[in-house]
Amino acid sequence: MQPEQKQPITRREFIRDTAAAAGLAIGLSVLKPRTVLAAPADKPAIEKTRSYNPGMEYRRLGQTGLWVSAVCLGGHWKRIDKVIAAKGAISPYTAPMNAGDMDAFLKNRDEVVSRCMEVGINTIDFAGDSEAEVYCKVLGKRREQMFLAYSHPASELREPPNRTCKKLLELFEAGLKRCNLEYADIWRLMCLERGGEHSAAETDEMLQALETAKKQGKCRFTGISTHDRDWAQALIEKHPNLLQVLVFPYTARSKALPEHSLFDTIKKYDIGTLGIKPFASNAIFKGDGSPASPMAEEDCRIARLTIRFILNNPQMTAPIPGLISKQQVDNMAQAVKERRELDAGEKAELDKANDEMYARLPADYQWLKQWEYV
Repeated sequence: MQPEQKQPITRREFIRDTAAAAGLAIGLSVLKPRTVLAAPADKPAIEKTRSYNPGMEYRRLGQTGLWVSAVCLGGHWKRIDKVIAAKGAISPYTAPMNAGDMDAFLKNRDEVVSRCMEVGINTIDFAGDSEAEVYCKVLGKRREQMFLAYSHPASELREPPNRTCKKLLELFEAGLKRCNLEYADIWRLMCLERGGEHSAAETDEMLQALETAKKQGKCRFTGISTHDRDWAQALIEKHPNLLQVLVFPYTARSKALPEHSLFDTIKKYDIGTLGIKPFASNAIFKGDGSPASPMAEEDCRIARLTIRFILNNPQMTAPIPGLISKQQVDNMAQAVKERRELDAGEKAELDKANDEMYARLPADYQWLKQWEYV
């Protein structure tokens, strides 16, 4: 039975709570070893988390203290046209234009979000220009049942005119208003894929924007997404209490470097981690993502093996796959329940799928190979 839903957090309440947490975080980030896996003493807090389901595993999102589901919902909806029988292809970054397709699209998003809540998935990460508005429209009055990691690329650092504190805050507040949100649980600014290409001045403006937004109560916690390991690592070491959440690529081929790994820094400073591209932009699959695909069963199995492999790394809080059907949500919930360690046969099967995944990667995703060692 689901516990009674708590009343929504007011901006005043979480300004108070976040200020207190920020004071504690300075000590915690340095002194407390990173532990994402739950201990018996954590059970009361976990049972109070959003959309709690006893059949779901919850992991601590670093120094934020949020207990998030072991698999979260990535905002992308790639190949959704195959599921809703759309008249044309639908961009993973924009909603459909055709009215009929839009109705089917919103119905699908509502079904997926509702099923996520049912199985205990309690976090949505936004990473496309239309995702925040679409998901907030679907959520409606259910907003407090999900943790929202907010990003809006057109309003953030990938656009040169936005690279000042003033502009970032102005656009963030405008985005919250469009979504009818009082606040975001996490504002994770989208940086350049090669974050090191940001100038020192741009980086300072970004950090100031994150700090100001938190103080103003526009977000509870802050972080970034980038594909640049070295830059992220150096930035976390200097500003661990602003970069509380890091969003970065992590596939079934990824593993920690033996020395000087990004995960060493993540562990030291207790950073929450969300893994994008767990399925390498669907390159690990043979089918088209539709439940009727002749490859659906095999693809579901490979998806579960992938998630089990990723969750076997305790420094990864949660992968965030884009899910386009209720069946895919159920498959992720099943993966969480399965044992983590792969036996010899499963490992061989996943290794073969990874080889084929690399062979299928399109030209614009060859960069994922750079994330084999993290």
